[in-house]
Amino acid sequence: MCASGKIILIGKRVGKFLYLVYNKIKIILQYYNNMAKKRQERTLVIIKPDALNRGLAGEIIHRFERKGLKIVGIKMIQLDDIILAEHYAHLVDQPFFPRIAKFMSEWPVIVMALEGLEAVNSVRLLTGETLGRHADAGTIRGDYSMSVQANIVHASDSIENARKELARFFKPEELFDWNCLDSQAIYAEGEGEEDDDE
Repeated sequence: MCASGKIILIGKRVGKFLYLVYNKIKIILQYYNNMAKKRQERTLVIIKPDALNRGLAGEIIHRFERKGLKIVGIKMIQLDDIILAEHYAHLVDQPFFPRIAKFMSEWPVIVMALEGLEAVNSVRLLTGETLGRHADAGTIRGDYSMSVQANIVHASDSIENARKELARFFKPEELFDWNCLDSQAIYAEGEGEEDDDE
């Protein structure tokens, strides 16, 4: 066999090998993405007007992404009286509600849908206690807030409320199902398939 024939033969073998490796990697990525989706939760975060006015939106989004939460929906909106009365229905009869409504509607907000294993609890841990000056250092509110009202973010407090709040702020077509390429670096093999509290 001549030299060019050997090169062609080696090239075909290398090509076949690379094709097999590519397919194996593709299967592994699909496995991790499917595995992680089994116990995925979605939750709502509102980046409040105080955070926008202070130029903190990028830092806040960055913290959630750094944690490993996936953004599946995001937009800037202006809240009106109707949506505020629905969102804060449990506070409408309180004497301080008009102050909250004025604060939340005076400037735009960013609403964000985040996804991940136990996303509701993970987001609540990242945001910190509601009263900013009591929140632990290292949390978003602990680092950036001194207030109970101007406390940088709202985060859903339960899976049930997250579902309601996501439906309130997002149309179904505004929420995306997509595979994050680094999910195998965020979750361990088998995590999310069953109760894995350790």
